[in-house]
Amino acid sequence: MQLEIITPEMKVFTGEVSAVQLPGIDGQFQVLNNHAPIISALEKGKIKVDLVQNFEADEKTSKLIELSSNTKVIHVEIKGGVVEMLNNKLIVLAE
Repeated sequence: MQLEIITPEMKVFTGEVSAVQLPGIDGQFQVLNNHAPIISALEKGKIKVDLVQNFEADEKTSKLIELSSNTKVIHVEIKGGVVEMLNNKLIVLAE
């Protein structure tokens, strides 16, 4: 599925992913490939992204992206926001 993480200042991440764990207001939840359409509010926490391909940071990589020892997993710290899943595209509008 395609993922976009966007803040008011910039596009933090865009790419192909296999799973995303999100800090929902009622607790953590996970979205997988071909998930049913959903809209949900998010609270402060970390988004865990399981990538299809290895992530390679460069000078354009957002400071909000935390790299893990597994190059197919990244974390993004958010202060809250909204997520929408539709037609296998996940969009996170984050603070």
